[in-house]
Amino acid sequence: MQERQPVTLSNRLQQDLTTAIRARDELRRDTLRMAISAAYNTQKAASRDLTDDEVLQILSREVKTRRESIEAYAAAGRNEAAAREQAEIDILAVYLPAQLGEDEIVKLVQETIDELGASSPRDMGKVMAALVPKTRGRADGKQVSATVARELASRDLAGHDSAGH
Repeated sequence: MQERQPVTLSNRLQQDLTTAIRARDELRRDTLRMAISAAYNTQKAASRDLTDDEVLQILSREVKTRRESIEAYAAAGRNEAAAREQAEIDILAVYLPAQLGEDEIVKLVQETIDELGASSPRDMGKVMAALVPKTRGRADGKQVSATVARELASRDLAGHDSAGH
């Protein structure tokens, strides 16, 4: 009896690409080809198969690139191009873990700051280092970073106020 291999994220992308080609779904086909190509290039550079976590990082990076493109297209009044980028994000989002909401990010940031005993903006690096593995692929890094900065600044101010300044 042959042991069944678990379906990796790379396998799933490949299978979905085949389905998109058969269905003549050009947008899905092109988007998946691009994602598979980005993973393939990273895999070649690493000279080994990628883990699902590494493929997720690549997909997250692709989504981030598209978000930035949407901003640029929208600013230039190119709404059709922005809509296509959004459609590509929607296709890639299927493969990413559920995104954290604003409240969930704030809660995670507060818990991490409490765990580490961080109290000022100087602790930003330490807090981000602890948060990145918890939020990878589930939240935009800029948003997490801004939340950490805001939270640390407010705690720093609160610390000064209670010190009798």
